Amino acid sequence: MLQYNEATSGKYIIQDGEPYEVLSSHVFRKQQRKPVNQVKMRNLITGKVADRSFHHTDKLEEAEITTKTIKYLYTNRGESWFCEENNPSARFTLPGAVVGDGVHYLTGNTLIEALIFDDKIISVHIPVKVELKVKQSAPAVRGNTAQGAFKEAVLETGVTIQVPLFINEGDIIRLNTDTGQYVERVSKL
Repeated sequence: MLQYNEATSGKYIIQDGEPYEVLSSHVFRKQQRKPVNQVKMRNLITGKVADRSFHHTDKLEEAEITTKTIKYLYTNRGESWFCEENNPSARFTLPGAVVGDGVHYLTGNTLIEALIFDDKIISVHIPVKVELKVKQSAPAVRGNTAQGAFKEAVLETGVTIQVPLFINEGDIIRLNTDTGQYVERVSKL
């Protein structure tokens, strides 16, 4: 059991029978009253963010979250297929709500971390930066810098993002999966 002030950023707690990840916390006093811990937390199953206040008399249950490395295989008709890291025959599928939008940045055989609660995968952590090949990109138009010198490019996974004008087809680029934005060019064609 955790005290009210031990619910800090990065901790996993159970509220109303569901696991939550604490995103931020702030312990403060209002005038002559007892201390309060104002917490912002994210439900690991639904993904919804909630604010909650814990008082000095509250006891919190810590969630038993384990992680396991799994391998992404492919997505077909809205179902994402995975397998265990060292056992390709142990295949399973996860719904889109568990995987999230990050699946659009994954290529086959990418290793990712799965969060497990009560022997069930409730969420996956996609790497923050991934390297993908540019499959299609329009040629740079000379003098077209009024819009910030960016153009659209289609990556090998089918995602369309904005890239600088010097990026060409066949280049490998690094992008941030949280924002979906270009970071840098890794190698040239």
